[in-house]
Amino acid sequence: MPTLLALRVGIDVLIALAFWGQMRRYPTIGGPGWWAVSALVAIVGSIGLSMRGFAPELFTVSLANASLSIGPLLAWMGLRSYLGLSCPRFRVAMASLALLVAQIVFLVLWDLPAIRQLVFVVSAVAIVLLALRDMDRADPQRRVPELQALKLLSVAEISVLLVFAVAVPLGGISLATAAPITLFFFILARLLRVVLYGALLSHRLRQDGDRARQGLLAREAESRALIDNLSAGVMVFRPDHTLANINNAARCFLGWSEGGANAALPEPTVANWNMLREDGQAMRRHDMPFERVLATGQPVRSVIIGVPVGEAEEVRWALCNAYPENTSQGALRHVVLTFIDITSLREVQAQQKRLQAQLAQSQKMEALGTLAGGVAHDFNNILAAILGNADLARQDLTPEAAARESLHEISTAARRGRELVRQILAFSRQQPAERTVVHMGEIVDESCALLRAAMPSQVQLLHECHPDTPAILGDSTQLGQVLINLGTNAVHAMQGQPGRVECQVDRIARSDPRLPVEVAQACHEACADAVRVRVSDTGCGMNEAVSGRIFEPFFTTKAVGKGTGLGLPVVLGIVQVHGGGIEVQSQPGRGTTFTLYFPGAPVHALHKCAMADAKKAADAVTMVAIPLERGEPAATEIHSMADASPDPAPHILYLDDDDTLVFLVRRLLERRGYRVTAFTQQSQAIEAVRSDPAGYHLLLTDFNMPGMSGLDVARAVLAINPSMPVAVASGYITDELQTEARAAGVREVVFKTDAVEAFCEIVARLVQR
Repeated sequence: MPTLLALRVGIDVLIALAFWGQMRRYPTIGGPGWWAVSALVAIVGSIGLSMRGFAPELFTVSLANASLSIGPLLAWMGLRSYLGLSCPRFRVAMASLALLVAQIVFLVLWDLPAIRQLVFVVSAVAIVLLALRDMDRADPQRRVPELQALKLLSVAEISVLLVFAVAVPLGGISLATAAPITLFFFILARLLRVVLYGALLSHRLRQDGDRARQGLLAREAESRALIDNLSAGVMVFRPDHTLANINNAARCFLGWSEGGANAALPEPTVANWNMLREDGQAMRRHDMPFERVLATGQPVRSVIIGVPVGEAEEVRWALCNAYPENTSQGALRHVVLTFIDITSLREVQAQQKRLQAQLAQSQKMEALGTLAGGVAHDFNNILAAILGNADLARQDLTPEAAARESLHEISTAARRGRELVRQILAFSRQQPAERTVVHMGEIVDESCALLRAAMPSQVQLLHECHPDTPAILGDSTQLGQVLINLGTNAVHAMQGQPGRVECQVDRIARSDPRLPVEVAQACHEACADAVRVRVSDTGCGMNEAVSGRIFEPFFTTKAVGKGTGLGLPVVLGIVQVHGGGIEVQSQPGRGTTFTLYFPGAPVHALHKCAMADAKKAADAVTMVAIPLERGEPAATEIHSMADASPDPAPHILYLDDDDTLVFLVRRLLERRGYRVTAFTQQSQAIEAVRSDPAGYHLLLTDFNMPGMSGLDVARAVLAINPSMPVAVASGYITDELQTEARAAGVREVVFKTDAVEAFCEIVARLVQR
């Protein structure tokens, strides 16, 4: 018996130390602390039993028996704590005290060994039954084998305890014989219980580990879902350049499928990727974000890179960041690249730069246009005087006079100056434009016929017009000038070598993304498609520096005297006046292509044009029929009134602030037989009409004069004589001027340089009865 008690003490010491360590190591798991205290209480009971006969019975009997009853109580509390049930410490303390008091009472007051044994057995059985109830509630479906084994062990302990309690008094078995056997059984049961408690701890650790792993997997799944749903791209690389992870945004950016690449094929590696710098040049390998992180171990931030994607090598741009992901020992495990797609932003910035360049070009043209408008009047007066006086001088000379050749050169130079003024006015958009419904195919046919006559034989001219090309609203003369200018430049680009010039006209849908924004908007407003005109050549081409300046006024690559540098600015001005757009593609040695876009004519304009054509045809029939019945001359014949009628010559009132032009026009008209009264002051001309309202057949006045303009004079004269024909001459004519002139009652507005040569025809037409 002493040996078994000593063995039990040793075992309980080990149990107490083991559970104390478990409690310190796993503080969140309930039970080990209670079980350690239970082992300590059991040690006290074992020591008390081993000292019977040597120590007071109060210690060896009462305290030992109470300790052997309190130990299972504390073990039960540990089981409840493990199962997550309440463990009221105050009630445990009161129950322990009650067991101790009961043992003392039945020893000191009434020395009743049978009662003390009964209290011990009843308390032990009650504790085991309560523990079985808690285990049933904790594992009703009996899925935890450790708890089921613990329940069987508890039932076995109760059974042995009851057999011991019954066999000793009733079976005649002596206590000295039964006690060692029972103690040995309970030592084995205690060892088995400790093993089961340890198994329960392992089971709890497995459960916690499983929950932790599940939580980790759930967090990883959430993180993965969050990363996959980010609009920013995320790529994780291993140090050996292989791809460890990539989210959907990165796959979309690179043009890969979102479902993942083929497992049988390797993902592309960094070494095989062609990255571009912000300027579009190839990025050197050591400048790549991945290589910089790999070399320095430091994060890289805000690097703009371009990546060619797909078979078409479309470049997509990204703002990239990269940082290292290290292990707990500090070794590099991954390099993480994050980036956002800024391709749209780059396109917007490029569009903004183009718009800024267009704005600067427009402002430059506006400034030159203002300058042109300011000087055109005086310059045209000078040219008109030169041309007119040269013509009068030739009329005064004999046919064989030597001065005729000099006068011819003077007129030629003046006409060249006049054409230069017209080009400046066209480029500055101050040239008048009569926009009607026209077909680009017809204009291309006419322009190509003119170009072909002046084109070298070694240059081929091809033109094609798609049959369903819509009509546009435009000025056929100005549009023809555009094609002539482009065709002439194309021929010059051949530099005398054989080549080909092509002109193609076709329809382009208004939803086509290639359309310039302003043209697409005009097409949507008109509910019509656009017209595209492409003029291409196989000439020398242009580099980027030259193509960026071709629309600058007076910029030319031709030799001095071979070009004015206004051909393409005029083209740009006319195209923009027509609400169109122009694009240029050129490479040195591979030719140049100019692409023009014009919005189609709206439906109401086409209907109005059809009605006007029908009315014009009907009027033409009437105009032909009536004169023939009355025996009058045909409408297409124009005669001077001075030659067509024996009546007195018509009286012309001419007003201009330039004395030179007054002298010139008077001589021109008087030579045609007209009577001419000329003034340089507006008030004098108005007063002359007021004094003799019916004495003048035509008022011909300059527009731009100090004080009253030509339109103001026209209004004043028409207020006196509403039936008097009035014509206004100007060095530059705008749509606003023509509108105001019609509103004022002016019959005709003419260019001043044209008026010098056509004054007599204009006068003859306006003074006809």
